Amino acid sequence: MQSKYRQEIFPELTQPILQPAKMTRQEIEAYIWGLLGVMGFSLTLPATKFALPLFGVVGVGIGRAVIAGVLSLCLLGVTKSKFPTHRQILRLILVAVGVVFGFPLFSAYGMQYLPASHGAILIGLLPLATALFATILAKEKPSLRFWLAGAIGSSTIAIYSVMMGGGTLHLADLSLLMAALSASIGYAEGTRLAKEMGSWRVICYALVLSLPISIALFSLLSDRPSDYSSLSAWLGFLYLSFFSMFLAFFAWYRGLEMGGIAKIGQLQLLQPFMTIFASSFLFSEKLSVEMFLVLSIVLGSVYFGRRANVIRS
Repeated sequence: MQSKYRQEIFPELTQPILQPAKMTRQEIEAYIWGLLGVMGFSLTLPATKFALPLFGVVGVGIGRAVIAGVLSLCLLGVTKSKFPTHRQILRLILVAVGVVFGFPLFSAYGMQYLPASHGAILIGLLPLATALFATILAKEKPSLRFWLAGAIGSSTIAIYSVMMGGGTLHLADLSLLMAALSASIGYAEGTRLAKEMGSWRVICYALVLSLPISIALFSLLSDRPSDYSSLSAWLGFLYLSFFSMFLAFFAWYRGLEMGGIAKIGQLQLLQPFMTIFASSFLFSEKLSVEMFLVLSIVLGSVYFGRRANVIRS
């Protein structure tokens, strides 16, 4: 009787831990799309670091949304996409608050004071926050094994971040935590909308609806570049506009829609390390043995999280 109860309530606990997990074609495609999205996001913090000296926090945080918003308006016009309903518009506003305004502004502020590699580690808390909002907004039900895997990976990242900060969290650290929280809300609600509107239309409409505010904030509050010859700053800004704020979301929302917000969201545990290696190359930031130890633990948590059950509504 007790064994039957365990099997019904925690079915993942009755399965051998090392039993190979077969993946369906849809799951494989979902992970591919998700990985493409993570790869696109992985250079966001280094690109922000490059662009900040020329454009400032608001210019980097909001300017990318202006460029991506204009691109989105053109794409929606060419494809003659159906305008969202009133209810969908209200939900798109929540997406915009999270990924168009919240994450860009909070991350840009944090990158003024922290190395890109440090910021990447803190952003590693995103998957657990995304799973939390998948539970609240999308009514997904991750299993106990999933939460354990996510908690191990995220807590490892959090402990390492505190160690890098000398035992304390600073205002810039808190800003990046807010960035992760903002993005996770936008991911969860955006994925719900992707089932109704299509993955790429969600970010496009969120950007278009944000354009009046984006243009106003950019015009009034952004720094005016004094030196237009900084190639690295312009490349960073263009990367943020075309990839971080636009194309990467096409793949990311598609992956989340196909494979589930909580499960595919765990792929972002890999993003900090893609960012760290890129930062090492671009800014000569040092790699440490501790980073690789954290990477090993996180990779293990991604593996076990992938194998865990997640009930989708």
